[in-house]
Amino acid sequence: MRNRGLVSLIMFAFALAVGIFWYENKTQEVSQTKNQFIKWVDFNASKEAMKKACLMDIESYGTKQHLDWITLLAYAAVRGGGEFGSKSVTYIDEIAAKLTDGEITEDGLREKYQYFSYYYEAYSAVLGGMLGEYEVEDESGGYQKKYGLKAFSPIAAGFSYQDYDDFGVGRDFGYKRQHLGHDMMGLIGTPIIAVESGYVEALGWNRYGGWRIGIRSFDKKRYYYYAHLRQNRPYAEGLKEGDYVTAGDVIGYMGHTGYSDKENVNNIKTVHLHVGLQLIFDESQKDGNNEIWVDFYQLAGFLSGHRCEVVRDDFTKEWDRKYGMKDPVVPDDATR
Repeated sequence: MRNRGLVSLIMFAFALAVGIFWYENKTQEVSQTKNQFIKWVDFNASKEAMKKACLMDIESYGTKQHLDWITLLAYAAVRGGGEFGSKSVTYIDEIAAKLTDGEITEDGLREKYQYFSYYYEAYSAVLGGMLGEYEVEDESGGYQKKYGLKAFSPIAAGFSYQDYDDFGVGRDFGYKRQHLGHDMMGLIGTPIIAVESGYVEALGWNRYGGWRIGIRSFDKKRYYYYAHLRQNRPYAEGLKEGDYVTAGDVIGYMGHTGYSDKENVNNIKTVHLHVGLQLIFDESQKDGNNEIWVDFYQLAGFLSGHRCEVVRDDFTKEWDRKYGMKDPVVPDDATR
């Protein structure tokens, strides 16, 4: 009886140990799965490379071999070690020819190049909402279906601005920190345009950004931050948190508010738009120490060739887009 009891005790202990081992490993697997998302992105694609890849994508759309611009850029990033130098456009031509001739496929690129999948996912997060099908209004008021660039410069057409690459430079209001956006200097009242379609996630005063707007893309991967808007009338009339916006919509007006705990104060010396682009692979990255902000300078240069035309209502003194656009990613129950 004693031996039988001892054996039972040993078997129980063994089963318990196996159970604990399984649980600990399963917990670790679940934890690893939860944390298997990109933690950092250095987006260095040049405006020249983006223009080249974008044009190839558009020109090949509807053909037997449609060239995905993100695939082209991811390959150039792999070949350049994440940097885009003088050979980047050559790399794009090289892979475009190989894909068109059937020498290699996207799956083949993933197998051949260790970091291709990373760059493809990272660049998809940055550029995923900028190219696609849409409808645009023509002079007669009708709508024409198109495929192409459906993202816009944040500065309306016909309004001048100046900029330079100021991402990462020091800021010291409140505390020492890096500048995680891109400044575009212009005149007070310059209409500010929604770069991409999305919904207004934040609206109101921020002690650093002044009157600001935060717009989240519908796939929730991108958060566009527009700051230092105009004193007294910072936003497009009627804009409110939760509204849907279509790429090209006028959302607000340039100013120099911010750097104050008191609302509606002009404490920024230079009139400009601060535009920031945050990537979100997991909601834990939205706020806190794990935020990913990418340099918008090259994107601003790329989008400078696609600026939305606007017209002014002399009665309300509001600006609005000249031609309407229908973006299929915008839900049918859009409030604006």
